[in-house]
Amino acid sequence: MRGVVFDGERVEVADDLEIRAPGPGEVLVRVAAAGLCHSDLSVIDGTIPFPVPVVLGHEGAGVVEAVGADVAHVAPGDHVSLSTLANCGACAECDRGRPTMCRSSIGRPGRPFTRAGKPLHQFAASSAFAERTLVKAVQAVRIPGDVPLTSAALIGCGVLTGVGAVLNRARVALGDTVVVIGAGGIGLNVLQGARLAGAVTIVAVDTNPAKEETARLFGATHFLTSVDAVRDVLPHGAQHVFECVGHTGLVRRAIDLLDRHGQAVLLGMPAPTAEATFLPAAMFLDKAVLGCRYGSSRPQHDIALYARLYREGRLLLDELVTETYPVEDFAKAAEDAEHGRVARGVLTF
Repeated sequence: MRGVVFDGERVEVADDLEIRAPGPGEVLVRVAAAGLCHSDLSVIDGTIPFPVPVVLGHEGAGVVEAVGADVAHVAPGDHVSLSTLANCGACAECDRGRPTMCRSSIGRPGRPFTRAGKPLHQFAASSAFAERTLVKAVQAVRIPGDVPLTSAALIGCGVLTGVGAVLNRARVALGDTVVVIGAGGIGLNVLQGARLAGAVTIVAVDTNPAKEETARLFGATHFLTSVDAVRDVLPHGAQHVFECVGHTGLVRRAIDLLDRHGQAVLLGMPAPTAEATFLPAAMFLDKAVLGCRYGSSRPQHDIALYARLYREGRLLLDELVTETYPVEDFAKAAEDAEHGRVARGVLTF
């Protein structure tokens, strides 16, 4: 079986992986497509510490191949989009409808893969850069068969994170003003989340002017190449500013761009030890800084909802897929992603 393996020093497209059969409450999925997210690259460059060797990938979709005991909501042959959220479903946070806060889903990678008899870790509870992967039943969300799997793959991370940050965490309301710093894969989904929420002014900021056309397609009413110009559009600042780059200096700028009672939502992933600074006195006008894990999503509900919105023409998915690559071309896909040439590159099997 093929898969993308990182051993702590180099990345290899291996062809000798094995995976165990599903146990109780587990689903074996034949992966059709998987998006290359910057979180995968962050494991490779060390920004996200993770045990190795590991099978990478966490944004995928495919077809159910087998299910373990006690799995009833999906069956072999069903099309599914994969969630990285392997929440337990039984703790206090899950019971409150906050599965992203489930402690059982954070930092406990399984090892369903083997190579030459040795176990490999699973990244983000999904390892979607493999021909087959094994997930908890709660992670497999059934979607209609007419949703292209290359597009459906992106729902499980980029769409859940970006759109969810707007609708679930920030709760952007009709008529609000929004600034999105960074028009990459996450930023584009924040833009379309703001459009879905009915924001009246949606400012996209990215240093690459070539991203303007796509940003406007996803919902931007204005496009700027510098945060310095935001006040020309919104003199009083914005009610919501989303930082989607992970640069500590931009965290400070996001806070500085807030209007009274505004909130800055941090979605970019800086290094674990990186520190950002801001003026506490600037916060006294009811301003807030919000963290956001995985769009504060409820994947079984939200993925199904976003698939429905896609089918109704209200949510853009196909337009996120800039390029598809056979898994053997992982190095080219990673290079294109690192240089900002794609909104999302998708690996196919």
